Amino acid sequence: MIPWEKIDTAKIPGSDEELRLMRRGKEFSIKLGTNELMNNRLSGSEAALATLAAKQIETVEKPVVLIGGLGMGFTLRAALAVLGAKAKIVVSELVPAVVTWARGPMAEVFGDSLDEARVSIRETDVGEIIRAKSSAFDAILLDVDNGPEGLTRKSNDALYSASGLAAAKAALRRGGVLAVWSSGPNPAFTKRLGRAGFDVNEVNVRATGRGGGARHVIWIAKKS
Repeated sequence: MIPWEKIDTAKIPGSDEELRLMRRGKEFSIKLGTNELMNNRLSGSEAALATLAAKQIETVEKPVVLIGGLGMGFTLRAALAVLGAKAKIVVSELVPAVVTWARGPMAEVFGDSLDEARVSIRETDVGEIIRAKSSAFDAILLDVDNGPEGLTRKSNDALYSASGLAAAKAALRRGGVLAVWSSGPNPAFTKRLGRAGFDVNEVNVRATGRGGGARHVIWIAKKS
């Protein structure tokens, strides 16, 4: 068995917590304490975040999509695969080191996705982009933290609060969709989405995307 090797660490802005990038052969893992946040072998549910959202806006000729959280790029690469040539994808990543890892140790995982003409990377809090925009996006995809309950940074909870959902709704165009990834169910969040005025569909997906792995949840919340 090949042992895990620590490649790098990175502080999370606004937190005392630290991310660790680990490698074992061609397998990568990003960890926070004892929790594994992501692994390049388990990409199914993060990819589904993009494909499920894209299905909702397939009639939009020039969709503008905001992705909160670069991670290992699963959602980004899936979005590039299903969105047309006229799409624009903005990726917001709070931790600058994650972008550095994508272009460095994990370059083979990311391929040329970061250099796609349709893609722009913003090293900032996705909440700031959402609050600064009005009717700007056809889809907002949130793969931030471990879901609606903050794990890496308690301030992430604001994204999923009543005021955070109101801001997301305001940033969406008519018919736009807010898609949210979570490591597990959260009935209170489902109700909160409904109270925010979204039409909500909760989808259960498997981590591997092939019927295996942990059960994750994706909320597809549409603005009428």
